[in-house]
Amino acid sequence: MTLPGAPRIFTRGDWPEAKRVASLLRHETVGGALLLLAAVAALIWANSPWRDGYGDLAKTTIGPPFLHLDMTFAHWASDGLLVVFFFLAGLELKHEFAHGELRDPAKAAVPVVAAICGVALPAAVFAAYQLFGDGNLKGWAIPTATDIAFALAVLAVIGTHLPAALRSFLLTLAVVDDLIAITIIALFYSSSINVLWLAGAVIPLAAFGLLMRRGINHWWLLVPLAFLAWLCVLNSGVHATIAGVILGMLVPVTARAGEEESVGDRVDHRVRPLSAGFCVPVFAFFSAGVTVVGGGFGDAVSDPVTIGIVLGLVLGKAVGVFGGTFLTAKFTRARLDDDLEWADVFGLSLLAGIGFTVSLLIGELAFGSGSVTDEHVKLGVLSGSLLAAVLAAIVLRARNATYRRIHEFESRDDDGDGVPDCYQVEQPASSR
Repeated sequence: MTLPGAPRIFTRGDWPEAKRVASLLRHETVGGALLLLAAVAALIWANSPWRDGYGDLAKTTIGPPFLHLDMTFAHWASDGLLVVFFFLAGLELKHEFAHGELRDPAKAAVPVVAAICGVALPAAVFAAYQLFGDGNLKGWAIPTATDIAFALAVLAVIGTHLPAALRSFLLTLAVVDDLIAITIIALFYSSSINVLWLAGAVIPLAAFGLLMRRGINHWWLLVPLAFLAWLCVLNSGVHATIAGVILGMLVPVTARAGEEESVGDRVDHRVRPLSAGFCVPVFAFFSAGVTVVGGGFGDAVSDPVTIGIVLGLVLGKAVGVFGGTFLTAKFTRARLDDDLEWADVFGLSLLAGIGFTVSLLIGELAFGSGSVTDEHVKLGVLSGSLLAAVLAAIVLRARNATYRRIHEFESRDDDGDGVPDCYQVEQPASSR
């Protein structure tokens, strides 16, 4: 039995952070819609009579060979454009530690444990099925990732307005999930390390961080330094996206005295539209084009890798995230906020099974871009994400009436001062 004074989880938080999260997720929703369109376009082209043209475009090489930049369009998308996505992931991670849920160990416990369990269970489910079906264990990390842009696009399609507490939890969960994915890529999916190139990355990274700390935000200085850091990491054997994460974490996220916005906020406003509107959709276009017509489809659906990914995303993620949240609440004797139910948490847990961007990237790193198994990975990620999205939509849509009522309450501003009234009422100590 939960005591009346027990701590609560999934509380509303304060207005500045809720406003920032809502703004960020709006951008991600638009990006998710573009990502979906790019993926659908790739699927249509890859299964049309002109599908050879899709493969030829993806394999077209461009770039100067003397800098080891003579890469295909597909590699430019994953090793180049996706760095911008991971730059924002690093920036968001730093903000969460400084100002978000992760700054308070008590508040951070639930999303962190949920994210860890949401990575461990899908990996275990995938590995178990590979051992059972004589499959390939190299792709164990594929079903561990959550694509928040894709998830938000699903919410937009079903017309669901998540309460502020659930939005904040989903964002924090995705940030921690990204951190784990970044660590996995760096430790398990990097090739042999070239120490000289890796050491060379220190100089532009240090210069970038120094300029940022001193408030020198000239793009003609910062962009070349970021490019040099990326080039060094690319040639070091560590996956190039790690450079983006480090660069993002070097950006200050606390506003200086007399400033309304931090450098991190200003950088985010400029870079996020580029990431959501161009970089991630282009990556999705070159990564999602799996051919399902012909005899290859039968081979794909019978491959243990494909089935393991689907089971990991749908079953592993849901059980992992929900189980981690539930057990943490029971261990700490915490209770849900009054307006929420465990069905809401289960719906979010299913939503976390939508893996796309990072899952496809890990698939390419594990099995090689364009390989037969990589094609099976794409089908597994797309199928698992679609199934998770449908199940999440069923659960969350059933709660839409409650969400609308909470949304109206959280948006009500009777005094017209621009701050919703619910954020101006002193909350009890147990709900802070």
